[in-house]
Amino acid sequence: MLKLVYHIPVFGWMLKEAASGSDTARVLFIVNMALLWLLAVLMFGYPAIIIPALVAVPTIFVLLIAITKG
Repeated sequence: MLKLVYHIPVFGWMLKEAASGSDTARVLFIVNMALLWLLAVLMFGYPAIIIPALVAVPTIFVLLIAITKG
């Protein structure tokens, strides 16, 4: 599955470099993703802020259950 993600034209090579590259590549990947999110907020407005938060809710919920389960 990860190999398939690496073949996505722009995002794939950045993700591959962040996974196997230097610390600078990881930092630049995070900066690029933050700037991409900021661009989405500027283009689409409030939904670009709310949708990632709504997607994160189940993830955090499962994480909290895993932590409390032991």
